[in-house]
Amino acid sequence: MSTINYSEKIPNNVNLGEDRTLQRALEQWQPNFIQWWDDVGPDGSTNFDVYLRTAVSVDPNGWAQFDHVKMRDYRWGIFLNPGDAERKVHFGDHAGERAWQDVPGEHRANLRRIIVTQGDTEPASVEQQRHLGLTCPSQYDLRNLFQVNVEEGRHLWAMVYLLHKYFGRDGRDEADALLQRTSGDANNPRILGAFNEQTPDWLAFFMFTYFTDRDGKFQLSALAESAFDPLARTTKFMLTEEAHHMFVGESGVSRVVARTAQVMNELKTDDAAKIRAAGAIDLGTVQRYLNFHYSVTIDLFGADQSSNAATFYSSGLKGRYEEGKRGDDHVLKGQTYKVLEVQNGQLVEKDVPMLNALNEVLRDDFIKDSVAGVGRWNRVLEKAGIPTRLAVPHKAFNRQIGALAGIKMSPEGRVVSETEWAAKKNEWLPSADDFAFVASLMGRVVDPGKFAGWIAPPVMGINRQPVDFEYVRFG
Repeated sequence: MSTINYSEKIPNNVNLGEDRTLQRALEQWQPNFIQWWDDVGPDGSTNFDVYLRTAVSVDPNGWAQFDHVKMRDYRWGIFLNPGDAERKVHFGDHAGERAWQDVPGEHRANLRRIIVTQGDTEPASVEQQRHLGLTCPSQYDLRNLFQVNVEEGRHLWAMVYLLHKYFGRDGRDEADALLQRTSGDANNPRILGAFNEQTPDWLAFFMFTYFTDRDGKFQLSALAESAFDPLARTTKFMLTEEAHHMFVGESGVSRVVARTAQVMNELKTDDAAKIRAAGAIDLGTVQRYLNFHYSVTIDLFGADQSSNAATFYSSGLKGRYEEGKRGDDHVLKGQTYKVLEVQNGQLVEKDVPMLNALNEVLRDDFIKDSVAGVGRWNRVLEKAGIPTRLAVPHKAFNRQIGALAGIKMSPEGRVVSETEWAAKKNEWLPSADDFAFVASLMGRVVDPGKFAGWIAPPVMGINRQPVDFEYVRFG
């Protein structure tokens, strides 16, 4: 078991105290992080004691302890999976060589870019979610929101540590800039488009944590294969925390669907207006939110053909999801992969070099994983006897990046005219009316064991606590 030293000002398991220069630099960054948390972290929560889990080791079988703590006092730190002195690079042009403990000069710019882009997403999601606590549907959900927030904060610390330790002055400047950009800021926005979108309500939050944190799972899994060993060790531990974020999203949507199905059966209707009048979220609105968050998220994987993706792979910087389980040569030169494009108004497949299509490979892995969870939501409907089914839209729907950007496509995968898109857009994506309706349901519920009328209670509480446990103590 690799334990974490909580007697340090910055908890860590990387022997930070042995590098006084690095320790001082991070201790100078720490007050800026706390100031960022105070300025744009969870709104109005400073005095709350929240039942949070904190890492005490990086042992996957029991690494966390639970207690009531103030989020501002949460012990963020730097935690890496144990190293393996014999670890080898297992893909790309450096396959078979010993994994790198330092940054090779020729890969310095690309590695820094990868780390900064990943690091930028972590504080962005906290900023996007900062007002949600004011409209929580229960204490249980409020606690889960705050757990996601503090762990995103720690993921920021993970990337900042790498920037400070391995990239000198450039790294320190990039670490400072991570606290200067702000989600949605007109002048200094976050790097990736999905992280400048608003998260205005809890249905959006659940969709975000299901889909967009799942993008995080796949990006982190690809980085966990990296030949740069400190990055691989860092992201492997981050994946342990990322799993909880996806659980919050999947279980949250499942509970919304369960409550809607209950209302539909009570009223014996699938009429959206009647379901809304009863204070539940109709399945059409759930589907439109799903369409939006899914399409925005699959854009995060980048262009379907990318020379950068080829360079990152061949250089050993970023692998594929579950690289070690794939049966090919892990070099990929001469291999091809099918991507989509539009020719004469129709979608067609074409073969392109696989190295250039690695963004698409990762996107397709994400899609398979996402579809499985949507199937679990559908089982809730099936069990309730509701015939409606949710579905992810076509891969080309509402895309803004790559060869499919700007193509007008129905969720079923039919190329449509500008006129038809304009006429049906509000059937396929959330409208102003949808957002206003969902916002109207967002009253704050904080009595232990009480839940808003649009969502079902969870099956069980956190860490074997009862559902009506006092997850948040309001100061």
